Amino acid sequence: MIKKGIILAGGKGTRMSPLTKAVNKQLLPIYDKPLIFYPLSILMLAKIKDILIIVNKGQLNQYKKLIPNGNNLGIKISYLEQDKPRGLPDAFVIGEKFIGKDNVAMILGDNFFYGQNLTTKLIENTKLKKGAKVVLHKVQKPELFGVAKVDKNNKILSIKEKPKKYLSDLAITGLYFFDNNVVKYSKKLRPSKRGEVEIVDLLNFYRSKKQLSAHLLGRGGAWLDTGSIEDFYKTSSFVSAIENRQGFKIACIEEIALNNSWISKKHINNSIKFYGNCDYTKYLKNLIKK
Repeated sequence: MIKKGIILAGGKGTRMSPLTKAVNKQLLPIYDKPLIFYPLSILMLAKIKDILIIVNKGQLNQYKKLIPNGNNLGIKISYLEQDKPRGLPDAFVIGEKFIGKDNVAMILGDNFFYGQNLTTKLIENTKLKKGAKVVLHKVQKPELFGVAKVDKNNKILSIKEKPKKYLSDLAITGLYFFDNNVVKYSKKLRPSKRGEVEIVDLLNFYRSKKQLSAHLLGRGGAWLDTGSIEDFYKTSSFVSAIENRQGFKIACIEEIALNNSWISKKHINNSIKFYGNCDYTKYLKNLIKK
């Protein structure tokens, strides 16, 4: 079972400048919660309790104000700083000590997932013993994404970053599951033309050893990448519509912790004091009334 997870929340967020000049993108709001709550909730739904958040140099205190150490959630959160973006696989080099001898999941700090049976599917993926697994989602414009072609057993046949010629309409999302070799393989990677190590190269390493498989997020699932202003607000509208229609919150991290029996109602009371008078607090108060 994968019991450790990394959230890569670095990056410059240049596509959302000037908003991201003073505040990291992952701290900006998606509807009523900071973006970072959404990837954090995905790891928690996967029953992962030991989480490393990698942030930009100089932004550590902003995150610690929001999510100090995970005690209020019954989990362990640690932080490391990345002095400059060096590519996604750099997360495994930075997090080598955190990973130790374990397998690990990684989610990008700006990715949003939602769907029926999502928890069951996430837990299924944490059972990975060997190799690597990526989560794929059908998209309308594959030329904008890294895409993967799969066989009928969901083994990955080929991967291409932003293909000019059609290869597949299955985009590689920002959620990955790796065995412990990921640290060793990441260290072997050489930077590409843009000066960063590439996740596609890391995945191809696993593919060359026939150890790369895919999990497809079905039609009932939604994956949204919040990299641009337009996508950011589309995601916000999506969350707003679902929450206001159905009356429950997406990515309420205290609710997930409570449902997982990691915390008691006493912890929720502490969170209520921490957040103060807001809609999120009202939701938490209703949780403990039940």
